[in-house]
Formats: sequence, structure tokens, C-alpha cells
Amino acid sequence: MNIIDRRIGPIEVFSKNQLEEIHMGTLEVLRRTGVKITYPEAVSLLKHAGCWIEGDRVRIPAHLIEWAIESAPKRIVLSTREGDPSIFMEGYKSYFGCGSDCVFVVDPYSGERREALLEDTANFAKLVDALPNMDFTMSMSVSHDVPESVADILQFYTMASNTIKPMVYATWGPDNVKVIIEIAEIIAGGEEALQRNPFAALFGCPISPLQYPDDTAAALLYVAGKGLPYISAPSALAGGTAPMTLAGAMVQINADMLTGLLLSQLKRKGAPYILFSGCPNPMDMKTMIASYASPEFLLFQAGLTQLQHYLNVPTFGTAGCSDSKLFDQQAGIEGALSIFISSLSGANLIHDVGYIEYGSTSSFEQVVVMDEVAGEARFFLKGIKTDRDQLAIEVIDRVGPGGEYVTSDHTLSHFREGWSPSILGNRDTYENWVEKGSQTLGERANQKVKEILDSHTPKPIAEDTKAKIEAIISAAEAKIGKKE
Repeated sequence: MNIIDRRIGPIEVFSKNQLEEIHMGTLEVLRRTGVKITYPEAVSLLKHAGCWIEGDRVRIPAHLIEWAIESAPKRIVLSTREGDPSIFMEGYKSYFGCGSDCVFVVDPYSGERREALLEDTANFAKLVDALPNMDFTMSMSVSHDVPESVADILQFYTMASNTIKPMVYATWGPDNVKVIIEIAEIIAGGEEALQRNPFAALFGCPISPLQYPDDTAAALLYVAGKGLPYISAPSALAGGTAPMTLAGAMVQINADMLTGLLLSQLKRKGAPYILFSGCPNPMDMKTMIASYASPEFLLFQAGLTQLQHYLNVPTFGTAGCSDSKLFDQQAGIEGALSIFISSLSGANLIHDVGYIEYGSTSSFEQVVVMDEVAGEARFFLKGIKTDRDQLAIEVIDRVGPGGEYVTSDHTLSHFREGWSPSILGNRDTYENWVEKGSQTLGERANQKVKEILDSHTPKPIAEDTKAKIEAIISAAEAKIGKKE
């Protein structure tokens, strides 16, 4: 478990008055424009709460949103697979993990960009399990070698089998959510045990602008009814599915998320709900891609994170990703910048570490290097202590003018407190670097990936538990698979 010791930050994009303007603008959009919702249970909950329903349009009074914000937990804890508290989403504590659902992967052995497979999900989970600054895992891949209808279920089980760290998962719909939660309950030791110590959070996506499809609403309400964590992640494109202006995009995406928050609290007061600060992405009008690394993207994240801290609701950020097509200098620069910005802004769960090609492709090397950048960011956030020992006034006096500190007991006591790179920073002399093979950062990262994948053995799920889970998956494949 990473102990968060923070003295620096957070950075602020907005004044308090600006935050109030964005929030009030959100309330006006929900009152005036409303949201498209057709799922019967959701519509019924909203109608009985006092929303105005006209066809498939739901308009929401401001006081209901304010009630939902007040009702939502201000602190959410994720545990390990074994029930040990591991991630504390509160205040400005930041935790890092990879992303989900990339179509392609760069194979660490062949260097080939290819379609992602279920084995890649296993390998990314194994990588996260071994790395010191990766705190949770996601599937990272859309598995092309298994039936699409149950791929999300198989990916969840694969993740759980290859790490004990907390997980964030995505699903295709409410039927699959029920199967995944049944699996999670078996792993945790029952429904109540999972509710007390959840080790997984559902990552759900309303459709911007201002739409909650039936599957999304059904999954949200099912998870809320279970009292389990839900992450609202509308993936809006500024200039495409959200206003081009940064503030306008924030208002709309905040409206998307707060609608889901209201639904979750109407279903079960106090249901754990996490707001997404990792988007919207600006759309590059030259290429029509959603940039994962532009300055606007970093401003969006920092601004939305500040807004969510203003609302006092846990936040889900994005970092460690790049628009580059491979792990190279561009990927390193863009990934490192986003990790420092997200850390400084105080996003709680920070995902998508390892994304390249604007979220289309995953890179094992990017994960390994960004793990080290995350460690560097955590060291930076600790700041500088100024107690008597750290000020070293007596030491300076003993050494005196013209002296040296190499042999000082004070140096011996403190030199290990500095940050030491593993693969990121090469501090050798040029001659030693050449003698050791003149390896680039990319080569060192690839070597580290292979060492972990070839030698690391995650703690396995108990055999009797595996048997129960595999029976559930077989039944799901027989039932859900027929829909393909």
C-alpha cells in the first residue's frame, strides 16, 4: 500500500467565484435543457423525486443535485482482492493505474503493433501487480480472441487472477455486470464482505451530450443498489460532442456526471460515486482525433479535478498517456507531464497509464516508465521538511568553512532519503554506460517488462474459489453468448 505523504499543491486553475459560475451553469443546463433518459426505473426514480418529465427528456431541479452531492460519500476506500484497505479516495491523495479497452497493443517481445488479446490483459495485470507505484489495474485491452458478448467477464476474471491490487472494470451491459459482481462476491467472501471491502469499481459511460442509454442507466442503478463504487466517465470531445470552449465543455460534462450521481443517490443514499476529471478531450480539427496529451487536455483535467474537490466528491483522473504511436521521446514527455499535472491537481484515481496513440494502443514499456515517473511525482509532492535536523545548523557549524560533508554522520543518516531511479534516469558516467551496453531508456524499459512477465508470479486465487467462478462463467457463456 502506498502511503500518501503530501505537502505541495494542489494547483488551482479557477478562483472560487469561477468554480461557482461553472457549478451554477451546470445546474442551469440540467434545469433548462435536461438529459435524455428512457430506462423505466431511472425515469420513475427521477419523476418521484420531483424532476420534470417530457417525453424522453428529464429536467432536473437544482435542489435535487445539491441534495445528491451532499448525500454522496466524501471518502471511498478500495481494498485488495484479499480485503485489505489499499486506496483511500479522499482529499488530494493520488493513486495510479493503467487504462482499459485499447484495440491494439505493442507486443513487448516482437515489437509488433497487433490486435489485443486476453493474454495482454493478464500480462498488464501481472505488470501492475509487480510495480511499486501502480496501485490498481484495468483491462487495458479489448480481447479479440474471445467471444465479444462475454469478453468483459473474462477480462475481469483474468485481472483478478493476475493481481491482488484493486481493479476498475468496464462492461457491455447490466447482464454482464451482474455476473461480474457475482464473481467479485465469491472472491470477497459474500455480498456483505464485498460491500464492506470492495476491490473493484465499475467504469460507466453516459453518452455526451446529455444522454443516459438504457444499458448505462441499468448498470449504474444495479451497482448503486449493491452499495458498490461507480465511476461516471462520459468521454466528450470538445468541439465534437461538447462545446469547443474549455469552460463550456466542463459545464456539459459536469451535467452528464451529476445526473448519474443523482440517480445513484436516489437508488441508494450514500452509494459510492466517483466523478471523472480525465476528459473531455479536445478534438484535433486537422485529424479528428481526440488528443490525450495537449495542453488543453491537461487544463481540462486540472480544472475538472479542482471543481470536483470544490464539490467534495472523489475524482477519477487520467495521466501517463500519449498521442505518440510508439514508446518514444514524445510518449515519455507527454506521459510525464500529465502525471505531474494530475498529481499536483490531486485527482484520486489516475488511470490510463500506458496509453499511446490517443488511447487506441497500449504499451507495456510506457507503463513501466510511467510507474517510475509516478514515484518521482510522489517524492516531489512530499516537499521539503524544515525541522531542526533537516536544517542541519549544528552540522554546518561542526563542518565549518572549507570543510566537507561526505564523511559526516548526518550525510550517512540522510543520503538514502533522496529519490533513486531504477530505469528512468541513467546516472552512470558515459564510459560505464557504454561498457554496460549503451542501452536507451526504451531498451531498459523493454528489458524490465520482460523480466516481470517472465518471472513474476501473482498470488493465485484459491482453487475452490476458481472452480465456483469458472462454473459461473460457463453458465454466462451459455446464456449470454447466445445473443451474439
